[in-house]
Formats: sequence, C-alpha cells, structure tokens
Amino acid sequence: MAYDADVIVIGAGLSGLAATAELVDAGRRVILVDQEPEQSLGGQAHWSFGGLFFVDSPEQRRLRIKDSHALALQDWLGTAAFDRPEDHWPRKWAEAYVDFAAGEKRSWLHGQGVRFFPVVGWAERGGYDAQGHGNSVPRFHITWGTGPGLVAPFERRVREGVARGLVQLKFRHRVCGLSRSAGGVDTVSGEVLEPSGAERGRPSSREVTGSFEFRAQAVIVTSGGIGGNHDLVRANWPERLGTPPQRMVSGVPAHVDGRMLGITEEAGARLINRDRMWHYTEGIQNWNPIWDNHGIRILPGPSSLWLDARGDRLPVPLFPGFDTLGTLEHIMKSGYEYTWFVLNQRIIGKEFTLSGSEQNPDLTGKSVRGVIDRARADVAAPVKAFMDNGADFVVEKDLSSLVRGMNALTKEPLIDEGALRRTITARDREIANPFTKDLQVTAIHGARKFLGDRLIRAAAPHRILDPKAGPLVAVRLNILTRKTLGGLETDLSSRVLTEGGEPLPGVYAAGEAAGFGGGGVHGYRSLEGTFLGGCLFSGRAAGRAAAKSVG
Repeated sequence: MAYDADVIVIGAGLSGLAATAELVDAGRRVILVDQEPEQSLGGQAHWSFGGLFFVDSPEQRRLRIKDSHALALQDWLGTAAFDRPEDHWPRKWAEAYVDFAAGEKRSWLHGQGVRFFPVVGWAERGGYDAQGHGNSVPRFHITWGTGPGLVAPFERRVREGVARGLVQLKFRHRVCGLSRSAGGVDTVSGEVLEPSGAERGRPSSREVTGSFEFRAQAVIVTSGGIGGNHDLVRANWPERLGTPPQRMVSGVPAHVDGRMLGITEEAGARLINRDRMWHYTEGIQNWNPIWDNHGIRILPGPSSLWLDARGDRLPVPLFPGFDTLGTLEHIMKSGYEYTWFVLNQRIIGKEFTLSGSEQNPDLTGKSVRGVIDRARADVAAPVKAFMDNGADFVVEKDLSSLVRGMNALTKEPLIDEGALRRTITARDREIANPFTKDLQVTAIHGARKFLGDRLIRAAAPHRILDPKAGPLVAVRLNILTRKTLGGLETDLSSRVLTEGGEPLPGVYAAGEAAGFGGGGVHGYRSLEGTFLGGCLFSGRAAGRAAAKSVG
C-alpha cells in the first residue's frame, strides 16, 4: 500500500516543529500541514515571552535559589490538585515533566543554542500553605530571544529536513477529517485554502480553492487549543469559575479555534478535562493590534493595588502575580467582568512587563544595550506606549481626576473617590515602617529579599499617593483568553487513547491539543513557564514514538 509519507503532523506550532524535528533525526518522511500561511510557522510560541520552567538550574543557583525535584513536584501536585479518574495519565505526565525540568531539559535546549536571561522570575506565588497552589521559589526562566529564540532551533531542524527531502511543508491546508483505509487511522483529508500574504498573526482568507488527501502510517495532532474561539471557551466554562464572561480579549488569533479536537474525537479519540482552562485576569486591549480583539497580559510586580469593579481590594492572597485562577474565580462571582490596578509611575516603571515577544524588543532582539536602557528608563517604551495610547489606561496627577477617568471608562460610575482615598491612605500608612498587618505589604517586603525582584520586579516600598512618585495610574483589567488545559488523552508515548483506554491506532497528539501531555498535565492550575516546555516535551515524545512505530 502506497503512502505519501511515513508520518503526517497536523499543526506547525512549537509542538509540531519539535515532533517533526525528531522524526527528521530518525530519517522518517514527514508531511507537516497547517491552515495558516508559511509566515505563521511556529504558531503561538512566536508571540510568547519565552518563559520556561526549570528546576535547580544554574541561573537559580547563581541567585541563591535553593530548588529541588522534591520541592518542584510538591508544588506541581499541590497546584494541579488531580482528583478525577481521568487524571491517571495527566499525573504520570506531570511526574515525567518534573523529571525532565529537573534533568535534561535545560542541557537539551542549551545544546541547540538556546540561552537564558540571567534573572529568574517568580510567577504564581500562591499564598496558601506548603501543599497548596504556587511556586515555592522563582522558576520562570526567560529565553534570550523570547518566543522566536525558542522556535528558531526547531524551525532550523525542520528546514534541514526539507533540504534533505524528508519534510514537505503544506501550508494553507485545513484538515477536515481523519479516517482509516486499513487497520489504523492513516488518511488525512481537508480543504486547500487560497494563498495568503497576511502578516503573521493577522487574519488570513478562508476561501477554499481545492481539496487534499494524504496518507501515512501515523498521524500526530499538534493543532493547539480553543483560546481564539470564545463561543467554545464559554461552552466549556466550568461552574466553579462562576458565570462565563460576555466580553473577553483574545490572547491568541482566531484561527486557534479547537477544530482538530472535535475532528480527532470523531475519529475515536477520548477528549478529557474540557472544563480545565487557563485565562488571565490582567488583560489589556492592545492599542496597536495584530489580530482581532488582540489583548496583552500585564506581568505585574507585587505592589499595584488590585481593586474590584466597585473599588474594593481583592481578598488575600489575590495579589498581583499570586494566583491567576483563584483571582479569575473571584472576579467572575463578583457580578462584573473587569478589575482595576491602581498605582503610580514609580511602580509601573519598575514592575510592569508586558507578555509577548513584540512587547519586549530588547529581549527578543537579544540586545544587551536594550536591556540596560530599559532598566535605566523611568518607564519602558512599550509600557509608556500603553500609558499614552491604551484604552484601559488612566493617567492623572491627582486622585480626583483619576477617579473621574476610571468612571468614564465603564458603563456605571462605580468608583467612589472618598472610599478609594481611604483605602489607599490606609495602605500607605502601612509603608511607614517594616512592621505591618497588611499582607500585601508583607509580600512586597518578602519579594525584595530576592535579588531578582529587587533588581527588576519590585519597587521599593513607598506611598502610592506620594507626589514625587506620580503621576497616578489606573488600569482597567479584562479577562484574556489563552490556554486549554484539557485535551486529547495520551499515554507517555503520546499515543491518543480511546474511550476504552486503548491506543487509537496510528494517532498521536502533543502540545496544547493534548493538554500539554496526557490530556491535562497541569490539572486545574499552572505554575507558569510550563506551556512552551509542555509543547517541547510532548512534541519530542510524540515524534520519537511515531518514528519507532513506522520503522
């Protein structure tokens, strides 16, 4: 029986590139298909900040961070909170991934030329007990070159496969079905879309010009999640997170639509943990959008005052950077879909980083001079652009004007100036000495004991209303769609499983389509820096296993 290739990989994002690169190393013939044009090669990883989760890395040790495999696994399991029968394989993947992050992950990437920013970030700090959610220590390593720097070595390996005649790149090929012509799933069919010159991330035409059918001994699904399909996000929204938001901004383009999840399920795959998802609460409308409804996430330091729509502080420990989904749950049960950061220019200049490769030209461009200039600036240029142009930003010299600006941005004028002044003044009184009962102020002091935070992430404690630290800033925060935590159930070889728990013959899955491994390696929550690494780990596993299966 004639085949067009040994393996067909569906989706040219990071996990698809990683799988294809492994297949090339094994000498296998691959067809890599994607509905987007070639300029979008690398998928969502290109737009990422390039954050990676390592355990006991040289970067951590240089900053005197004491990490260990046991501590990382405790944090992962406490965060994931696996509690379902279908969590069998996700838990196996979690254990394997922590082994990887504490073992060969860094050396494997370093061997391919990937380098890392020396300051380690501390994301998802938790704020509960030792067995609860959160990173006990800083583990967020930024790739030097951000997302494009991480994509580059895998793209290079795939293009070397093209040059060797092992890889065919089939862009503008939208898959519509998986079927069998023999024992296993071996046929991929769909529509050919018209050529598109749309820039990366921008909407591309959906005009159909033809059809295709490819056959291979194995198929790897690496098509991503559902974050660009807001209707599907709402349909899968869990009751535990309150009422689904009517309005969200998009952290991914519309083509991240979840189509292949349903197509693979129709072919016999088991899709699990649909209600587990990861959306950010610090989303802002991009003043210079690339895709429709384009949102950017603020990666905040610990000092901004976080208020609900009525101007009340969020409860402990829902401070900036502590518990994303805990904050999301609180917001969606409040009756409103937005919150506020209130701060000043001194805080925003020190503590605001914007997620995304395009928002960090110094790191993306690997410019040491750019990093130094950012550190010296009162406010980094990308952040200043949002202060000047962002629809969600209010910048004023006095609190009365700030409140008027905040109320002008919302349907109802919910912020009371007198109440907000009392809230800020009470917080500011706690700054006068190192003793405090305000746990956010305690968290600020704690953050500054870590050299990395003291250098680039946590402003020295000061009064928000200090005129010398002004002007005042308020930022309206929106729900930002991002990641699918559930997905196609897979074993540790990335083989897709059926409802009966048996492998679906010929089908593998990796990346977000597989819940980053197993159908949900993160469980209910993420420790951050784990999405790109999950794409790489599961993509590598899928490529290696598929290569063996067709040998």
